[in-house]
Amino acid sequence: DSQPGMHSGILSKDGTHLYDVYSNSFTPRAINVISTATDKSKNILTAENPLKNYQRPEIKDITLKADDGTPLYGKIILPTDFDANKKYPVIVYLYNGPHAQLITNSFPASGNLWYEFMAQRGYIVFTMDGRGSSNRGLKFEQAVFRHLGEVEMSDQLKGVEYLKSLPYVNIEKLGIHGWSFGGFMTTSFMLKHPDLFKAGVAGGPVIDWNMYEIMYTERYMDSPQKNPEGYKKANLLDKVQNLKGHLLMIHGAQDNVVVWQHSMKFLKAAVDNGVQMDYFVYPGHEHNVLGKDRVHLMQKVTDYFDEYLKK
Repeated sequence: DSQPGMHSGILSKDGTHLYDVYSNSFTPRAINVISTATDKSKNILTAENPLKNYQRPEIKDITLKADDGTPLYGKIILPTDFDANKKYPVIVYLYNGPHAQLITNSFPASGNLWYEFMAQRGYIVFTMDGRGSSNRGLKFEQAVFRHLGEVEMSDQLKGVEYLKSLPYVNIEKLGIHGWSFGGFMTTSFMLKHPDLFKAGVAGGPVIDWNMYEIMYTERYMDSPQKNPEGYKKANLLDKVQNLKGHLLMIHGAQDNVVVWQHSMKFLKAAVDNGVQMDYFVYPGHEHNVLGKDRVHLMQKVTDYFDEYLKK
């Protein structure tokens, strides 16, 4: 189909028709059946916009440059009552790990309705795919090989530089949030650049790659025997004493992806070093907090930022 956006297609068994489902920034969902012989397309569903009665923020596409000139694509979501003469708190949401791409031409344009909820509450939200994330080619993804957290951090710092250049950003009120690889990145930022973010919320975070499953870890880090320096640099257990901002760590008690040991060991290191932090567990949940309890989770994250970035 010639429409811009994110498409997924299923080819019929006999190869005569393609079932094409897509969305873009302004199209919630469209489904077409396309003849492979004639390219003729028949629309079988065009969804109504379910958000049309909501107060939606302005969303701007941003392109920045990495240290080596690689273009980095991001989005800035402005508060719904945006006034360029005011200064706003900012939340940086990130993942920036393999197999994920946050910035796509799909519905909703923001990428996540929680960002829009925060925009309604007077926050700017910024999100960007740095090197290491997927769908940008081999070189882009392999830039992080053997040193997870380093190249990604330098790319995300370009995003922070951009935010600091905006007159309507309150640089004293920066927050950061991510889950899984994003939880690793959030915790890394709070410890490796402790003066940058006033508050961080790290969910299901990898704390020490020695404890993460071997197939993924050795694909991106090599083995601990071959790359001891890379593992040491990425290990957050011996950096907890650097914490200056407010850090809330969240973990599912039944997490079978990033096992509970990661955040438990981090808490132990915090106690051993006399470092205060915040912690919350979701009993019964695995790596992601799903179902009705997700409302509780996002309210907790929201409250944490309100506590430290709004006052």
